[in-house]
Amino acid sequence: MRFQGTDDYVATDDLKVAVNAATTLRRPLLVKGEPGTGKTVLAYEIAKALGTPLIEWNIKSTTKAHQGLYEYDAVARLRDSQLGEARVHDIKNYIKKGKLWEAFTAPQLPVLLIDEIDKADIEFPNDLLQELDRMEFFVYETQETIKAVERPIVIITSNNEKELPDAFLRRCFFHYIKFPDRTTMQAIIDVHFPGIQKMLVSKAMDIFYEVRDVPGLKKKPSTSELLDWLKLLLHEDMPLDVLQSRDPTKAIPPLHGALLKNEQDIILFERLAFMARRPNN
Repeated sequence: MRFQGTDDYVATDDLKVAVNAATTLRRPLLVKGEPGTGKTVLAYEIAKALGTPLIEWNIKSTTKAHQGLYEYDAVARLRDSQLGEARVHDIKNYIKKGKLWEAFTAPQLPVLLIDEIDKADIEFPNDLLQELDRMEFFVYETQETIKAVERPIVIITSNNEKELPDAFLRRCFFHYIKFPDRTTMQAIIDVHFPGIQKMLVSKAMDIFYEVRDVPGLKKKPSTSELLDWLKLLLHEDMPLDVLQSRDPTKAIPPLHGALLKNEQDIILFERLAFMARRPNN
């Protein structure tokens, strides 16, 4: 099984190498990159390309590692015992399987996505070291060991909000998704908008990359935001000459809400427009 990208996902050569290396080694693939560069979608596309099921574990700031293994609902068992429920005699009725348990016991080799691991507490990755390394864990309530039938393909994404522990990094195959250059971006746009007017795309990309290059920008627009912007330009039937003859004293691009996502960046562009309107001294 080798990943070569899909009809819906443009994968660079170095990304293909990383995915196939991690798959061969059965090491978790740790993927970093700017938000909107396709880290999460990658797991979906790997599962689609390999014809395997996807098990998705979305990490939040409150997520604990043991939730990926299982959770024991002692409160529900106590309540049922007070009510005289027959199910109380089987403790398995109160154990909820986590995403790792699902992946370890899946009837078909799955892709396990651990999405945005850096959102959790710093101890979260360390707490998963043994389970991801040995591919097994012990259930204390039932005194059973859950072992992976086959090592799942594990994709872990991070937006680099926190540094991950060295011990965790050693167990992963790492890949950083670089922001797409114009050639790659053109290929991505062609996938999402087949037959789109080339001049419109060319001018839109000129503006997009100019926006990204503005010094002091708090949040640079991402690939997904460019795609949203193009969709809006097409939906609003924006004339090409509006982009081609854009007034430099109007620094903010049309429909800029798809590209600029905070007031600081909008103010920055308004200041640039003001400076452009000032007469030369």
